[in-house]
Formats: sequence, C-alpha cells, structure tokens
Amino acid sequence: MTVTGGIPSAPGLARPRRLDVAPVAVPVAPCDPHPRTPALLSPFSVRGMTLRNRVVMPPMGTNFALPDGTVSDTQIAYYAQRARGGVGLIIVENICVSYPAGSNGTTQLRIDHDRYVPRLWELTEQLHRHGSKVAIQLNHAGASANPARTGVPAQSSGERPSKPGGTSPVPMDVEQIAQVVADFAAAARRAQRAGFDAVEIHAGHSYLLCQFLSPYYNTRTDSYGGSPQNRARIVREVLAAVRAQVGPRYPVLVRISADDLVAGGNTLAESVELMRYMVDEIDVIDVSAALAFNLQYQIDSMDLPDGWRADMARRFREEFGRPTIISGNIRDPKVAERIVADGQSDLVAIGRGLIADPWWVRKVADGAANTILACISCNIGCADHRIRLDRPIRCTVNPDIIGHEAYQDRRVTRPAKVVVVGGGVGGFEAACTAAEVGCDVVLLEGRDVVGGVVGDAVHLPAKRRIAGFLHHLARRAARVGVDVRTGTWGTPSVVASLSPDLVVNATGSAPLVPPVPGLRERIDQPGSAVYSILGATAHAEDLDLDGRQVVVVGAGAVGLDVVEHVTARGARVTLVERLGTVGADLDLITRMQMVEMLEKHDVDVRTSTSLLEVKDDHLVLEAPDGATVEHGFDLAFVCLGMRAVDEPYRDLVAHFAGSGVEVLNIGDSARVGRIIDATAGGRDVLLALEREGLLSPDVAAAQRR
Repeated sequence: MTVTGGIPSAPGLARPRRLDVAPVAVPVAPCDPHPRTPALLSPFSVRGMTLRNRVVMPPMGTNFALPDGTVSDTQIAYYAQRARGGVGLIIVENICVSYPAGSNGTTQLRIDHDRYVPRLWELTEQLHRHGSKVAIQLNHAGASANPARTGVPAQSSGERPSKPGGTSPVPMDVEQIAQVVADFAAAARRAQRAGFDAVEIHAGHSYLLCQFLSPYYNTRTDSYGGSPQNRARIVREVLAAVRAQVGPRYPVLVRISADDLVAGGNTLAESVELMRYMVDEIDVIDVSAALAFNLQYQIDSMDLPDGWRADMARRFREEFGRPTIISGNIRDPKVAERIVADGQSDLVAIGRGLIADPWWVRKVADGAANTILACISCNIGCADHRIRLDRPIRCTVNPDIIGHEAYQDRRVTRPAKVVVVGGGVGGFEAACTAAEVGCDVVLLEGRDVVGGVVGDAVHLPAKRRIAGFLHHLARRAARVGVDVRTGTWGTPSVVASLSPDLVVNATGSAPLVPPVPGLRERIDQPGSAVYSILGATAHAEDLDLDGRQVVVVGAGAVGLDVVEHVTARGARVTLVERLGTVGADLDLITRMQMVEMLEKHDVDVRTSTSLLEVKDDHLVLEAPDGATVEHGFDLAFVCLGMRAVDEPYRDLVAHFAGSGVEVLNIGDSARVGRIIDATAGGRDVLLALEREGLLSPDVAAAQRR
C-alpha cells in the first residue's frame, strides 16, 4: 500500500533527550515497529470498487450531525482525518432512511430527502481526496427508535421491545413494510448521487431488519414470519429494490448479527441458513454479533480477545464465496494480518482503534507501528457518551479525535520549562504534550514506578489492556525527551529548584476510607484480612482465594473489578452495596458485562445494605429492613471510592503565589474521575501555556472547542 506523506517527526527530537523508558509495574509484550502486513495492505476489488488496502472503518455513531440530520463540519473533519490516515474503506455511521419512525440516536444523519445530498457529497468529496473509498450504512431503527424523541410509535416485526424494559413497538402491516422497502431503495439512490462508492444495509444489532430476521423478535404468522425464508423476506425485498436503483456495478454490503448470543435468538448456524435466502444480491457480508441488550458482545468489552469473531466470518466466506468484513477488538497489526492471510476474512474492520488513532494504517505502512495509540476497549467516550449520555463521542486515550496530532506542529514562543508533579496518565499526557510543542519538561514521581492508580489497577488481569496504554505513554515520553525522575517527590522546594515557567500538579487520588468503626485500624494493615482497592491490586496474584469466603463492600467500578478478579480465582463472594443498584458509576457496556459476571458466578448481591462496623473476621451490616446482621469472611475488600490527593496542589499554589508561575491542577487531584478526564486535563496544558504567553493560540482548536 502507498500512503502519500510520512509520519511527521515528533517535535523536539533534535534536542538532547533521555532514551530510557520510564518504569511501569506491569510488563507488556514489546511493540514491533515494522510488522509484516503484506496481505492487510494489499488492494481489494469488489463490483468495480478497488480499495487501497484491507482496513475498514466500520459505521460508528458520533452524535456529530446537526439537529436536522445534516452533515456537520465536525463530521467532515472527523472522517477526513481517518481518510488521511490511510483507511481503505470508510463506512459512514448509520443514516436514517425513514423519518421519524426509523430515527435512532440524539443527532442522527438523515437521507430521507434530496436536501441532504449536497452536504453528503461534500463529505465524500473530502474523503476521496485523501484516497479512501466511502460507503454509508442505511438503517431503520425499528423498535430501537425512541418514541419520546421521534414523536411517533416505534415499528417492528412484532410487539417485543428492542431490549427488556423498553417501549413496546407496533407490529408493521404489509403496506408499512412495502414503504420501508421503498425508503431503503430511495436512500440508496441518494447515496449513489452523493458520491458514496457503496451502501451497507444494516440488518443486525436489534434494528428493524434484524427484528424480522431474529426469532427473538419475530413471532409473526404471515409471509414475513416463521420459517427462515419468511423471516429473510423483507431483507431480500430491500436488496432487490436497492439493486434496481443503483444498478449492477455498485457494491451492496449487508451487516448482520451472525450470532445473537441470546436464548431464543439466531445462532450462527441459523444465520447461515437465513443468508441462503439473501446472498444473491449481497456483495460483501459484514459480520458482527449480538443484540441491543448484550452490547458487551456488539461493542466489545475489554476482556474479549482480539479478533474473537473471526471464525464467524470464515463460516460465511467459505459457505457462500462472498467477501467478508470482520471486527472485534482488533488492535494489533499482526492479528489483522493473520485474519486476512489465513482466509478468515477479506477485510478487517478497526472501529474504536481508529477513533483512538486515525493514522493507524499509515503508521503500520510507514514502519511506525510502535507509535500507534491503541484503543483500550473502555467504551467510555465512544459508546457511553453517545448511547447513554447523548453526548458527542470522545476517546479516553486520544483527547482530540478531530485534530489528532495537529497540535504537534505548534511551537512555544520562547524557551519554557514545565515541571509535572505526578506520573499517572494525566501527568504523562501533560508532560508529553508540553514536550511535543517544544517545552523542556521534567516529570517527578515519588514512587519507583509510574502509572498512578491506573498503574495499580492493571495488576488485575482483566485490566491488562490498559497496561499497554501506560507503556505507550512511557515510550512517547522517551521519544520527546521528557526527563522522568522516579523516586522523587515533587515538594515545593524540589519543584522551585527546577525554575519552572509552568507547574502541573497531577497527584491523583487515594482510596476513600470513611470513619466506619474498626475500618481504619484494619484496612491494609499487616496481619489483617481487610484490604482497600490498593491492597487488592498489590496482592492480586498472591492471595489464596480458591473456595474462600470473600466480602466486597462497594459495588461501583472499583468494587466490581475486585469481584471479577476474585471470582475468577475461585472465591465465594458476597457483594455489599449501600445503593439500590450495582454499577451505578459504570458505562453501560461494562455494566452489562459485570451483571453477566455476577450471575455467572452466583455472587450474593446485597443492595440497600450499609457497612456499620469492621471486625477481624466479620462485618456488621445494616440490612434493607434496618436489621443489624453479622457476615463472616476470610477476606474483605472495602472499595468505597477514591478521594482527591490535593494537598500537594495547595502547597505548590502557596509556594508560587505572587511569582507569576501558574500551578495547573489536573486529573483526580482536581476532581476524581476516569482516565478520560485525566488525559483531557493533561492536554489542557496547551491552554495553560497560551495563558502564560508561551504558546500562540490555536485558532482551529478554539473553533473545535
């Protein structure tokens, strides 16, 4: 594959720099900068459309569209960045073919009228200039539409909601089905006029066409229900109508849930049988999985292995002789290469990985794969923001998914010294960002290893993907010359001795230990069986847990991580939570994963239950009815949240008062949050440099903000 241009050298590399990588507690496999990927980077053709490589950006909602469904400037810039990065085929996020009944999401693109064509053309024009082919996913939400947003009843094959507890839809009659078929066809013709090189019909993930295909939803007794042939009828009609509009030389893709992964839904074998009735007009089969209420298998959870759906794609490829696209936690270029080279799939979709690093393909092609900013599958900014919180998408590891690395072209206006106190993810992001615009940066970390509380968390095996991010930050710091000093506390006198122009405090957080009788005397103490989250991570591999009675107090993100770890090691677990639900602070995908884990391991979950007192071998609890009960344990983990460690910040502010040196407080030391908050705060070092007159304003970035 040829990609015009190369990876720009990171700023500041000409000056003397440290080449040693900061110590990270949990090792990861070395990152090969030059993986051999001849199959992945080879061209691919289908129905007259030739892709420059086998990498696909799959359709992922953004909430970037304008309120009326028009393409926004932000959307164009977002997709153009991925086209610049070398992606072979970009499938633009799902677009509404029937408004309002088929609408999904807070701000969704629309293609139900000719007025949307001009801006869609501007989008395809930009992406074509950078060498990518462009498809768009045509969709009708069916029962997944929200009547509170659309103002009309949701439609579906039957009356079952898209997920338990959802709004019951109205079963469609044959006239309504015929209208939807016509809407898909008209949308495909508009997409073709707007310059798209292909269209993808969405027939998976609990949207309308899936609700006909899947017996979980479809209980009809007419010609659109019952047998596989009948359930496939609407998709077959859509495909025929689309083909009549776009002609014989225009690629038509179909995305399916190859396995619903729920009782009563389609299995892989049943989906293969359904495909027999649809495949004649399909050029590429986009193989996904799962439904609306098991999102952890649709938008993959962190614990699922790389490329876990690849054998599903192989089944369709071998059965029907059609090219396939496969996705599923694919991050490593070697994994992507193996999938293509071994014939599991013709094309590989890298979704969240391209949100994290738009230049993934270019970096692989240019021998800079060790600089890829890999997705950690946290599903916070890309999924939870959009689906649960109705926000535009963001990324935990990439604070600027639009501009990406453009800030590295900026330079400080004069020599500037930045001292960062704290070696967690926020501190490293601030240090690296400042160095990349030309600052002389020293990072001080009191411990012998870097990573902060995130570095502690990755001792839990289920969080090992995050360890890769810590190593990325350490390598990045070495490349741009950050002077990382471990075993050095950032006291005011030490910081002042470095003559900083700007100080960044990133001292993080510590476990919250409330004044519960008996807790402070026992937690993390020698000989005690009572641990905090830091005690849990410190002893993640050496505690004997098999068959032992474990009590975990606190069913937030931290407590559930501990439950996941100890149940996997054979413990019998009771989970105690003061609130009426578990996982209240979790993103929706991780919460689904954790609820599944609790059920799988038969965890004794006690909600609306408070901790009253801690003894050596039992806890005193207040039950929901107000009764006091005692619960024995072999080991207890008290995970009641974290508190900001902001005392160093206050000391630094007092020391530098009146000196003209700003002290910027970021990450958990400013407000306890998630990794996404820490990295965003770290990138804000650019704003602090601007305030100090050390960096000229970035007009483009200001417009994006």
